[in-house]
Amino acid sequence: MAITKEKVIDQITVTENGIVLYREATRIMEDGSELSKTYHRSSLAPAQDLTGIPANVVAICNVAWTPEVIAAYQAHLASQAIARE
Repeated sequence: MAITKEKVIDQITVTENGIVLYREATRIMEDGSELSKTYHRSSLAPAQDLTGIPANVVAICNVAWTPEVIAAYQAHLASQAIARE
């Protein structure tokens, strides 16, 4: 009777403004049968530091975050900052 814990990225989504959303599932297994599962969700904005981010998520970010997407996202942030003043 072996109990193991495994973490996997089971969902990655890219929104239209370039934000990457991903979900990490933590599964507790006993002899191949799942006893429990929990989720942790995270988001990454275009051009955000990817240090410590899982490799498969980084790969998606590198494809999704074109220079045009990054520029549009930064312009959007700048327009929001001006609107708040």
